Amino acid sequence: MNTTLLIVADGAQTLMSFAVALVVIIFVTVIAIARLYKRCPSDRILVIYGKVSGNRSSHCIHGGGAFIIPLIQDYAYLSLTPMTISIPLQNALSFQNIRINVPSTFTVGVSTDPSIMVNAAERLLGLKPPAIEDMAKEIIFGQLRLTVASLTIEQINQDRESFLIEIRKNVEPELNKIGLNLINVNITDITDESTYIESIGKKAAAEAINKAKIDVAHQTKLGNIGEAENAKEMTVRVAENVAEAEKGKKQAEAGQRVYVADQETAAMVGESEATKLREIRLMENYAAAEKGKMHAIADQRIYIAEQESTAVDGENTAKARIADSNAKLAVRQAEAQRLAEVAKRQAEVEIQKAQYKAEFERLNASEVAQKEIDKQKMVIDAEAEAERIRKVAKGEADGVLYKYQAEAQGVQTLLESKAEGYRKLIESAAGDASAAATMLMIEKLEQIVARQTEAISNLKIDKVTVWDSGSGDSGKGSSTANFLSSLMKSLPPMQDVAAMAGVELPSYLGKIKDETAKGDTGGTKAE
Repeated sequence: MNTTLLIVADGAQTLMSFAVALVVIIFVTVIAIARLYKRCPSDRILVIYGKVSGNRSSHCIHGGGAFIIPLIQDYAYLSLTPMTISIPLQNALSFQNIRINVPSTFTVGVSTDPSIMVNAAERLLGLKPPAIEDMAKEIIFGQLRLTVASLTIEQINQDRESFLIEIRKNVEPELNKIGLNLINVNITDITDESTYIESIGKKAAAEAINKAKIDVAHQTKLGNIGEAENAKEMTVRVAENVAEAEKGKKQAEAGQRVYVADQETAAMVGESEATKLREIRLMENYAAAEKGKMHAIADQRIYIAEQESTAVDGENTAKARIADSNAKLAVRQAEAQRLAEVAKRQAEVEIQKAQYKAEFERLNASEVAQKEIDKQKMVIDAEAEAERIRKVAKGEADGVLYKYQAEAQGVQTLLESKAEGYRKLIESAAGDASAAATMLMIEKLEQIVARQTEAISNLKIDKVTVWDSGSGDSGKGSSTANFLSSLMKSLPPMQDVAAMAGVELPSYLGKIKDETAKGDTGGTKAE
């Protein structure tokens, strides 16, 4: 019985020990599995290397996690922290063979693109950030020089957006080969030793100043024209002909001053352009002369660096290559000296040609400008004279027209007034036109008598000589009395005047009675 109990107790203890061991194993297994699962932070790339699927050298994960198989696989991290690289590019040769300084700052980082992450795992895994920055700097230096060499100074300095696009197009593919991505490019400043960029700025400033001068001259012209217009408007009220003449004169003078100012400005701009082109040509020729020399020096430095880098392969091979390098260097130096001498001679020839062409263009521009000024002056004078003659003729015609219109209006008004007066006079005479005419004749009798009296009074008779016997004719008195009577009768009586006018005077003024007397020839007597 005791033996059976002992066996049962031992079995229970064994079972308990087995359960504890199983729990421990499971716990350890879970911990081990948990430790084999590696999570990838957002600012890193998890690189799993060793035996990976697809016969690849590594497997890169950005975000998430993966199990690491012990003994077969291992892992490491690549940091995604951006790196800022300063590129103090100096004496870079542009497309125009002008050396410029392009200091810039590049921001790069490991790319998260799946295809580029593999390049980063293959070439950057295990490298410290300074080593990665040095590698990227060398790549950026070379590609930046290549980009500058393919563009002109104007494209680099004025169109920064296109320049940055070209830099990104050349630099980014090369950085992608080592697993890096170009994040940002910042060009701090662009300068050159030949002051070409400064000359471009001066040119732009000069063009702006000249444009401002032209605008000022144009506004001055408009002001003068406006002032002349106001003066014309004020004076035309008093004397239109004089105002028009003054207007033509002022406009001609204003146009002449404006044109002369415009031509002087154009001449100054032309001289400035010619001077600028001559200086640019001189600098281009000098730069071309220096190009061969500097290119030879650059080739020498690059070749020596390449030979020194390959010297690590072996001392014997290095000695052979150094000897070959020295020989080639001597040949290149001789060739460079020859090219430099040829370029120098060519530059001198180009300088002489440029000086001759600039002087020829300056003289030609001066002569053409003077002829153009004379031509425009003659045209302006002719137009001003034609305008003056036209305005004077128009003023005279308007004056004559106004005169005749005023006279016609006066006559019309007078006739209308008389007609209205005659109408009212006939209405006052109860529609009897004869009575109205008689009344008008009565009003004029006083004037007629006054005129008759004036005619007699104005006669100047210094002496009257009468040969008279005193007996008279037919017993009618002396001849002297007859003379005076005949003189008075020679004046038309009022009744005769009224009769000639076709008007019968009222009866209270008397009537004409014919008396035929012997010896009396046509005497009349008023009753």
